[in-house]
Amino acid sequence: MMDRLSRTALAGLALALVACLFLPLWRVALIAPQYPEGLGFYIWANRMSGDLQSINGLNHYIGMKQIVPESIPELRLMPWALGGLVVAGLGAAAWGRRKALVAWVSILAIGALAGLADFYRWGYDYGHDLDPTAAIKIPGMSYQPPVLGSKQLLNFHATSLPALGGWIAFGVLALGIVLIVRERRLARRAAPA
Repeated sequence: MMDRLSRTALAGLALALVACLFLPLWRVALIAPQYPEGLGFYIWANRMSGDLQSINGLNHYIGMKQIVPESIPELRLMPWALGGLVVAGLGAAAWGRRKALVAWVSILAIGALAGLADFYRWGYDYGHDLDPTAAIKIPGMSYQPPVLGSKQLLNFHATSLPALGGWIAFGVLALGIVLIVRERRLARRAAPA
């Protein structure tokens, strides 16, 4: 069984994920000489916001698909997944078993990795599946935005990083791992010699 502090901390971590429903999770920023103030957009659990109309207008010239948030199924599923993680975390805290803590943190980690992999897949398709009749064609050029970090795309410097909600989710994951380590140490101390 987990001790009271670990159970309370797990419940707090689960509740912290609620913030991810109301804060942006990821930010993509684009800076170019003709846009020194930059363009960009935020990815939320259920929507996207920012300069999508301007970005779609520019991307049309190089044959990239439009970013249409309503056509992205993950934006309909993510609020349910986050809600499920909150409920599962609260359930694991109430149950108090160490294996429930490990299972919850594992599901959170798998979900984070799956989300990043899905973002990479979306970016790959977005940057490689270009309209062959586009006004501007550069043989061999693709325009895949980075998942994490920065990249030069023609005259645009693209940067992709977690936004506040993403940092909270990564923090919850890191603290969940700390709780697992703490509980394992407590279990070793409590084990008969």
